[in-house]
Amino acid sequence: MKKINILIFIMLIFAFILTGCSGSKASGVTEGVKVNKEDLKIGFVHYSDPSDQGYTYTHDSSTWKMAAALGIDKSQIINKYNVPDTAEAATAFRELAEDGCQIIFSTSHGHEDYLLEVAFEYPNVVFCHFSGVKAASSGLSNVHNYFGDIAQVRYLSGVVAGLTTKTNKIGYVCAMDYTEVNNGLDAYYLGAKSVNPDIEVSATYLNKWYAPALEGQATKSLIDSGCDVISHHADSTAGAVTCQENGAFFIPYNSDMSSAAPNAVLTSVRWDTSSYLIMAVRNILDGTPSKIPADYTGTLENGMIYLADINYSLLDSDTAEKVKNAVADAAAGFENGTKHVFCGPLYNQSGKELVKAGEVYIEPKSSPTFGEVLQGIDIKNKIITLQRKAEWLWKLY
Repeated sequence: MKKINILIFIMLIFAFILTGCSGSKASGVTEGVKVNKEDLKIGFVHYSDPSDQGYTYTHDSSTWKMAAALGIDKSQIINKYNVPDTAEAATAFRELAEDGCQIIFSTSHGHEDYLLEVAFEYPNVVFCHFSGVKAASSGLSNVHNYFGDIAQVRYLSGVVAGLTTKTNKIGYVCAMDYTEVNNGLDAYYLGAKSVNPDIEVSATYLNKWYAPALEGQATKSLIDSGCDVISHHADSTAGAVTCQENGAFFIPYNSDMSSAAPNAVLTSVRWDTSSYLIMAVRNILDGTPSKIPADYTGTLENGMIYLADINYSLLDSDTAEKVKNAVADAAAGFENGTKHVFCGPLYNQSGKELVKAGEVYIEPKSSPTFGEVLQGIDIKNKIITLQRKAEWLWKLY
């Protein structure tokens, strides 16, 4: 008996040594237990970095806006930039959890499966995923998705383009062929069509998120085909610069690119996720992570999405007045619920009916599910990817 007790004691000492030497600082948050602000650590995992002046720049700006609002020191925020949509993302999430982050945010759609993998391993760490779709069905209470009804703002940008064009031809540069990108393209087309029935919309695909040279070439090709207003869903300022160099107007996504192209940028389709970040982090501090919704949708009304101020100085007075009134009317309709983006009849490129006449498609989740390119849009070089097909099928599920 004495030998057994000695053996147990040795095993406990050994376990203690292993635990003490592991270096793990993983803590997380417990429901009902508040977190002292000075003990708070927040992690972010981004696909690129703020130098893109677009996607990550916008998310990063919201991070610091949240920190300022809550009085959180910059040293308490750990950013991991340029993390690809590979197993490197899982490593980044684990490192943040081990560094003691109670809450971790990801801003890349492609990080989702890696985030879920690590969230399962760290059930007391809260994970919030921008543009994710699997939180509610994952069975993991520590995983949350957030996005916004950005199609409404894309629609408004289409209204601006449709009333500004002189050639009745406008363009759109798409980074990748998947739901969120095509959803924005469709909304842009529908917005333009609502104010200009004769409008022609052309689109081209890069098959890359960040490819400035390629984006510039694609933009120039659209201009050469007659498009005089162009928007995009890509991560660089190349489109804006190309438009300025060639006398066309540009409507950027994510950030205000007027500093790069002051004579081309009409307005921009924008995000401000700081209100969500504040809500989520405040719930960590209050010990109420269960109050963070599994699926959160930002709207025009709550300010998470918005159309930036329009540069009316680039327009003649008559056009400026038409744009101002049409945008205000459409925005008011979205905010009071009397207007919707995807109203039937709508058909895909093959002529299949997607939304019947008199019906409206309402997104069931925060992240877009309506992702088939509509009939009437001229696709110059569409690349159907297996990734997009798989992602679309998952969203239907």
